[in-house]
Amino acid sequence: MTNQLQPPPSDSIKRRPVGAAPRPRVLPRRARKPLYAGQKPRPADRPPAPWYLRWLDPRIYLRLAITVVTLGAVAMMLVLSRQHLIEQWQAQPESTEGLVRSGQVAGQTLSLDNLEDSLIGLYLRAQQPVLTSPAGSSSQPVPFTIELGETATSVAERLQEMGLISDAGLFRLYMRYNGIDQQLEAGDFELAYTMAMPEIAQALQNALVREVTVTVPEGWRAEQLAEFLQEEGIMDSESFMAAVRLGDPVALGMGSYDFLRDRPARASLEGYLFPDTYRIPARARATDLLSAMLDNFEDKVPQELRVAASSTGLSLGEVVTLASIVEREAVQADERPLIASVYRNRLSGFCAPEVGGTYLQADPTVQYARGRPGDWWWKPQSVEEYQFVDSPYNTYLNPGLPPGPIASPGLSALEAAVRPAETQYCFFVATGEDGRHVFARTYAEHQANVAVYGGQ
Repeated sequence: MTNQLQPPPSDSIKRRPVGAAPRPRVLPRRARKPLYAGQKPRPADRPPAPWYLRWLDPRIYLRLAITVVTLGAVAMMLVLSRQHLIEQWQAQPESTEGLVRSGQVAGQTLSLDNLEDSLIGLYLRAQQPVLTSPAGSSSQPVPFTIELGETATSVAERLQEMGLISDAGLFRLYMRYNGIDQQLEAGDFELAYTMAMPEIAQALQNALVREVTVTVPEGWRAEQLAEFLQEEGIMDSESFMAAVRLGDPVALGMGSYDFLRDRPARASLEGYLFPDTYRIPARARATDLLSAMLDNFEDKVPQELRVAASSTGLSLGEVVTLASIVEREAVQADERPLIASVYRNRLSGFCAPEVGGTYLQADPTVQYARGRPGDWWWKPQSVEEYQFVDSPYNTYLNPGLPPGPIASPGLSALEAAVRPAETQYCFFVATGEDGRHVFARTYAEHQANVAVYGGQ
């Protein structure tokens, strides 16, 4: 008996057209969460490790060891390379023109402190041809000025701009390596295009001493001298006057002077700036000129005159004050002892009956008190204006000498103040002829002279 397979029911067979491609089988996908979605999964029963246990990880120490070995190898290579270069350069003939010696490098033990200097020294050795080559061929002097406080960088850049050097950076390194950058001197220099960098660096340590002449006339007050110094471009007037007003040579770094000891406290140097002609450096400081003037006072005013001053009953400071008034009043040298005698008679009280006290009534003292820039010696329209000048220097209102000198007296005025003429004069008035005066013993005689000469 033959068994035959029964065909499936016709409704369970999906038929497709003849020649059509079979459809792909689509299997259902199961959704899966990525392995690292947000954070690495860990068993729920394992707590996080404490932070200090991380230092037990051997990988940290392995990395540290690798870093140390690498740095040590680099340092060893640098040392070996340096020694190799030094040996090569020492084997070559050495030029003496570059002023950079191999001993400066080879004679030192390498350390972190001198490593930078050693590398700069090696670089300068390599650049020696540039260092020793002049920037030009002209030997004509080239003026060059370093300003006070100017840096080595600024100097190098200006030298390159002027064509005196070819490489400002190399020149700056050369100065730094040889310590010249801290020894540059402010002042004027003469350089040349034929000079190599080492020669220029050496020249910049010795400024030319260019001098100027300062002439101080007798009878100038300190402010007049300060204005002159400013106008001539010699020094700043304010710094000069600040030193004069301070009046303390020791504090100014000029040393001590015996003839200044009897001055009142906080007195200025007015009156002691001895009038003369001085030669000082073109870039002199205020203390340079003041030192020269005080030294000159000490030299020109003899000790014998200072001793004689004390025998007259006046201190040296009072003699200088009186001499400064005589200097401003007198025009003719032969009249200085006569004018000094009038003031000495008034100070002694000899003229008190005629004057009403020991009033000097010296015009220059009031003019000094009212002096202003541009008009340091005030000229009133009449003597009556003096009564409105409220100042301790107004000798019409205050008896005796003023607080201090009003100008710089010369030697002849100082001698007249110490050795005045022996007279009984209490008054004098200008005649208007060559700066001369006429003298009187009484107020009545004086009034008659004023009527004749118009109170000039």
